[in-house]
Amino acid sequence: MNITELALEGVKLIEPVVYQDSRGFFTESYQRSAWKKAGIEEEFIQDNHSLSMETGVIRGLHFQIGDAAQSKLVRVLAGSIYDVVVDIRPDSPTFTEWVAVTIRSEDHKQLLVPKGFAHGFCTLEPYTQVFYKVDQLYNREKERGIYWSDPAIGIKWPVNTPILSTKDEQLPNLESVLLEIYEKEGIL
Repeated sequence: MNITELALEGVKLIEPVVYQDSRGFFTESYQRSAWKKAGIEEEFIQDNHSLSMETGVIRGLHFQIGDAAQSKLVRVLAGSIYDVVVDIRPDSPTFTEWVAVTIRSEDHKQLLVPKGFAHGFCTLEPYTQVFYKVDQLYNREKERGIYWSDPAIGIKWPVNTPILSTKDEQLPNLESVLLEIYEKEGIL
């Protein structure tokens, strides 16, 4: 397995060993002891799977707060995505910075998104399937999101007019999300 540290601390691009021959391929997409030996300590407890029927679907930018915060391990089963991670840790030197990688089903790469980051992706082709592991269960009350084109973050998406869910169309900007979180935690 080859692990590349990206520009945001803790965000990693993982390339598993893939065995290919005339029949196709075989890979271990996840093996706990090998990952732990490589320094990846997250203990994943749930798998999620999404299908996007069209090119230009953006899902995100999503995250959960408090004890429901999730780390994610993202891979693409079919199609390809432009995968984006935003640092939302207020004390981080890279706060509000973002990184993006293109992940294709045929390259078998995976993206590790630790707690403290918002995550979203844009489909680059129709019928894209994204599969990801999480280390915390979904908690609707602690779910938050940031509007995909918040100018304070300035993500360079591969589309100008994406296909969004109603929920994602109504997400607030980062400043509003942080103010709401700080008020609830009594930081302000």
